[in-house]
Amino acid sequence: MTLVDPVSDATALKATAPHAVVIGAGLGGLAAAMRLGARGYRVTVLDRLETPGGRGSAIWENGHRFDLGPTIVTVPQVFRDLWKACGRSFERDVDLRALDPFYEIRWPDGSRFAARQDDDAMRAEVARLSPGDADGYARFLRDSEKRYSFGFENLGRRPMHRFSDLLKVLPTFAALRADRSVYGHVSRRVKDERLRMALSFHPLFIGGDPFNVTSMYTLVSHLEKAFGVHYAIGGVEAIAQAMVRVVTEQGGTVRQGVEVDEIELRNGRATGVALKDGARIAADLVVSNADAGWTYDHLLRNAPRRRWTSRRMRRSRWSMGLFVWYFGTRGTRDLWPEVGHHTILNGPRYRGLVRDIFIKGHLADDMSLYLHRPSVTDPGVAPEGDDTFYALSPVPHLGHDSPVDWAAAAEPYREKVHARLEAELLPGVTKHLSASCVFTPQTFRDRYLSPHGAGFSIEPRILQSAWFRPHNVSEEARGLFLVGAGTHPGAGLPGVISSAEVLDRLVPDPVEVMRV
Repeated sequence: MTLVDPVSDATALKATAPHAVVIGAGLGGLAAAMRLGARGYRVTVLDRLETPGGRGSAIWENGHRFDLGPTIVTVPQVFRDLWKACGRSFERDVDLRALDPFYEIRWPDGSRFAARQDDDAMRAEVARLSPGDADGYARFLRDSEKRYSFGFENLGRRPMHRFSDLLKVLPTFAALRADRSVYGHVSRRVKDERLRMALSFHPLFIGGDPFNVTSMYTLVSHLEKAFGVHYAIGGVEAIAQAMVRVVTEQGGTVRQGVEVDEIELRNGRATGVALKDGARIAADLVVSNADAGWTYDHLLRNAPRRRWTSRRMRRSRWSMGLFVWYFGTRGTRDLWPEVGHHTILNGPRYRGLVRDIFIKGHLADDMSLYLHRPSVTDPGVAPEGDDTFYALSPVPHLGHDSPVDWAAAAEPYREKVHARLEAELLPGVTKHLSASCVFTPQTFRDRYLSPHGAGFSIEPRILQSAWFRPHNVSEEARGLFLVGAGTHPGAGLPGVISSAEVLDRLVPDPVEVMRV
C-alpha cells in the first residue's frame, strides 16, 4: 500500500494555480488564505512577526502565557462557516468553552452587573440593578435583534464597495435611526446610568466611542444573547495556529519573520510584493491584512491614489489606543474567588472619560479597566496554582495634537493600574507578582504597524462604516484586496473573519485569472 502525504499532494495539484500573496497572518489574513486555498489558489502568507495571529498572538514569560489581544469569541458560526468552506470541522480543530457569566461590571458605589446568556438571569440582573427599567430593557433587546439581522447578517457579510450598495440600505438605516449614537439610543430605553453604561459600552470592544458611533452597534447585545460568549482553550492564538494548519494542508505557505515593504504595480494592477530584504514575490492577486492606513500610506506610497490619499487618512478618525498590563501571580489560583474570567472595573466617570480619550486626547487621572483572568477557564495559561492576567485601559491614540509620551508615562500609569487593582479587586496582589509586561499605543504602532498606535484601526463612526470604510476590493489598484479591522465590516473577531467571507465573493475564480 502506498501512503499519500496530503500536504505534498495538495502542493503538487496547485503548482500551476494562480498565486495569491496575503500580507499579514492576522485572523483576517489567515481566513482569507483559507478561503483562497479552498477556491484553488496557490497561497503564500507573509508576516513580520515570529508567530501567527497578529494582535491575537501570545507571548510567554516565566511560565505565563499572555494572550495579547482579543480574549472572547462571540459568533462561533463565522468560524464554523469558514472551516466548512474548506471542507473541515471547526469543532475538531478548536476547543471553545462557553463562559457564564460573560463578564461582571463593577461600579465605584459597590454595585455589580453580571452579563449572562440566560434570559431569566438577565432580567433578574436588570430588576436588581434598576427595577423600573425592566420594560425598557425588553424593548432594547428587540431593537438589538433588528439591528443584528440587518447590520450583521445582511450588511456585514456582503460587499459594500459600490455606491449603489449604500443607496440600497439607506432607507433601512433611516428606519433604524442609525444617526443616533449607541448611548443615545440606550438612554431612550433605560434611565439608570449604570444600566446605560452596561448596555452601551460594547463599541469600545471594536474601538468606537459609544457617544458617537452609530446605534447599529447595539446589535452586539443580541450577538451575546443569541450565541453566547466563548473562550478558546489555548487563547485566540490556538485558533490562529489551527488556521495555519488548514492553509498548509491546502498546499499554502505561511512565512513568519518576513516583512513586506511595498506592493508592486504594473499598469495599475498589483503584480506582487517587494520585501524589506530586497526580495520580490510575484502574484496574480494581493490581499492586504495590514492596517488599511498602513496599506495605503506605506505599501502603496509610490503609487498614485485617488481616494485613500495621505491627506484623507490624516483626516480620518481613529480608534482609541490601549494600555495593557500583562502580569502573572504565584500561588493565587484559590485567591479572589469572586473575580471571574472577565471583569470591567468602572471609574467615577463614563461620558467624561470617553471624551478625554477620543476627543480631547487627554490621559486622565481616573480610568476604567477590563481585567482578563483566563486561568479560571484555561489552567494551562500559568504554572499550576498560579494565575495569568491582563488589565486593559482605553487611552488616547498617538495622533492627537499633544500625544502622550509613553516612554515617560508608561510606568507611572502601570503603577496607577496596579494600585487600583490592589485596592478594589485583587487585595494583596503585590506580594504575588511573578511576571510583568506592558503594551502602550507606541507598542501597537511599532509591533503591528498601526497608524497612531490605534487599537482597532479606523473608528467605526457612521461615515467611516460600510461603503465609507476602505473597501475590500481596492479602488487604487486592480488585483488588490483588503481584509481585517480597517476594512468592511470592521474590527472584532466576527468582523475580521467576515471580511474574508466578503473577499470570497469578490475575487475571481482561478480559471478566470489564468485567462488574463
